[in-house]
Amino acid sequence: MRFDLPDTPPGAEALRAELRAFLAEAGRAWTPDIRARSWMGFDRDFSREVGARSWIGMTWPAAYGGHERSGLERVVVLEEMLAAGAPVGAHWIGDRQSGPLILRLGTEEQRRRILPGIARGELAFCIGLSEPDAGSDLANLRTKAERVPGGWKLNGRKIWTTFAHKSDYMIALVRTSPAPEGGSRHAGLSQFLVDLKLSGISIRPIRDLAGADSFNEVTFDDVMLGEDDLVGAEGAGWAQATSELAFERSGPDRYLSSFPALSQGLDALAANPVPGAEVSVGRMVARLSALRGMSLSVGGMLERGEDPAVEAALVKDVGNVFEQVLPEHLRGLLDPEDSPAELRALLAALTQLTPTFSLRGGTREILRGIIARDLGLR
Repeated sequence: MRFDLPDTPPGAEALRAELRAFLAEAGRAWTPDIRARSWMGFDRDFSREVGARSWIGMTWPAAYGGHERSGLERVVVLEEMLAAGAPVGAHWIGDRQSGPLILRLGTEEQRRRILPGIARGELAFCIGLSEPDAGSDLANLRTKAERVPGGWKLNGRKIWTTFAHKSDYMIALVRTSPAPEGGSRHAGLSQFLVDLKLSGISIRPIRDLAGADSFNEVTFDDVMLGEDDLVGAEGAGWAQATSELAFERSGPDRYLSSFPALSQGLDALAANPVPGAEVSVGRMVARLSALRGMSLSVGGMLERGEDPAVEAALVKDVGNVFEQVLPEHLRGLLDPEDSPAELRALLAALTQLTPTFSLRGGTREILRGIIARDLGLR
């Protein structure tokens, strides 16, 4: 594996300054809980404002509502949004992976119908992968789409589907033909663009221990899909989905989810220095810098059309470890009586949320299996 740093695009610093000014004003009323959730926070009004400023679909062709900027300029936007704890969940999945999938493999009709709405911050997406009886073994999924006159009939269930109850569309991985006997279980899977307003779809929110209901169980009961709802090639869904996950696993959201606490924690330590804190702080910042370089490298590979699936898995695994331990590291350094109330509330919210960071986009065990296989260890 190689992690070569790409060159910073021209205009990146001016873009960063513009973003910081916008976020400073937009974030005046954000509570610690909002900042702790960031890319897991859903705010359609904020996403529409981000879309109006041309910060969604940044790399896409103008013909589809995009802005034809570089992938690394897009990374600048992602970094600043996450560093500020902005509630970007309403456009995050569409911008990060569903839109790029449709742009790359969708039909012309799908591109023109869907992509401009994502770029405007008006269409929200969720991902239909996990199922109640399949766990992390996606090849064992049972949701089926059967050919019928005029299209497909969809039946089955998806679970742990983030924001399904608030989204407009789902990209669902389902079985369209049986796996061949003795052959790969990954054969016969396809992806579909599912309008969540269709008849036969029921969505049940699942409340987590932190009191949020971002997870959902989605049931499909004879849902009728059109011929043009198939995304990409029939039977190629496994390869398409695993390629799509490189976008999900390598971005700044895999190491910056706890960053607002680090930023505020460093301010608190500067105001009330703790002897010996420099060593711990130096280690945290050094790890952050290394992770940022790795993520930027994967972003450069994606922009060049490469398939860095293993590198992305490594970024997600190592990044999740960092963002999960960060709140406790800070808590151990700070004097609770001298810490600002907002920082204490932010750390409390993150303590509830951090266990979920290593679940989204593939569990730690699955990711380490992917990495080990590539290294020849299994």
